Amino acid sequence: MKFRYYSGQSLKFYLWNIYRTLMGLDTINRFDRIVAILIQLQSKRIVKAQELADRFNVSLRTIYRDIRSLEASGVPISSEAGVGYSIMEGYRLPPVMFTREEAGSFVAAEKLMEKFTDTSLGSHHKSAMYKVKSVLRGKEKDWISTLEAQVLIDPSQTPFDENIPNALEILFESIADKTQVFLKYQSLNSEKPSDRFIEPVGLFHENNFWYVLGYCHFRQDYRQFRTDRMLRISRTEKIFTLEHGMLDDHLNKQPEREKTKITISVDKSIARYISAGRKQYGFVSEEIKKDKVLMNFMTSDLVHGFPRWYLMFGDYAEIIEPQSLKQRVIEILKETQNRLIN
Repeated sequence: MKFRYYSGQSLKFYLWNIYRTLMGLDTINRFDRIVAILIQLQSKRIVKAQELADRFNVSLRTIYRDIRSLEASGVPISSEAGVGYSIMEGYRLPPVMFTREEAGSFVAAEKLMEKFTDTSLGSHHKSAMYKVKSVLRGKEKDWISTLEAQVLIDPSQTPFDENIPNALEILFESIADKTQVFLKYQSLNSEKPSDRFIEPVGLFHENNFWYVLGYCHFRQDYRQFRTDRMLRISRTEKIFTLEHGMLDDHLNKQPEREKTKITISVDKSIARYISAGRKQYGFVSEEIKKDKVLMNFMTSDLVHGFPRWYLMFGDYAEIIEPQSLKQRVIEILKETQNRLIN
């Protein structure tokens, strides 16, 4: 079977044919939803009906009806019970119409890709953005150009990819192709780097760092690796030896270390300045008391992380509990005083 590739003016006529098919059956809102469903069907190999229902906040029965309408309009959709829907190979209908808001979101995405991914992945995204911009209308192109010149993102730390500019690209390929990667990795607790062969399960960004969770053949267990501690990374032809499941499942079953409740009282004038960074130190809740803000935390690091963060604003805050935190802060201050005197 041969399928047409629609673009430009022919796309408008094609969508109009779908609209005429739907006329008398429902509202313009349904037309918008069905076009969005068509675009989503092209974005993945398999799309589940429940996934569509959740996105558009409608019932499964409504999704089934919309799919039948697309089929009646000539879209070659195949379905399998318990699996999902897919469009037959060879059929393409590019989403060449964007709203101004959608076009504006490209600017933020492009700036973030430049600063928070590696050089290789960033260049691929830039190439893709040229293709996206090429289908924008004149006004949207001008809008995008104006925003691009006026939006800057300055990351808080040095990029991790100075020596490994293709780290994320290799990891993405490894996860998709199910092939192992080789790492030369500098662990925080080791003086010398070690060689690792890992099977990457997934990537996540947390507290301003990229992490990869993978099965480590050296440790014979799952481990998390911070990308800024990777000294070298390379592809291999070794296939995965295990089925790893979903990243969320692994993260949710990571062993929880025992946590201690911390309560501090912070001057209200300072509290707002530390609100952005407190989450990574176990922030739970806060309560305003006149000119003070009581903040509650649950943390497993009373030795380094929390006490050193507290010292950044300690002259404007009081430790309510626990006593052990007070003692640790005093120890750090005494060590600092001794170094300054000597």
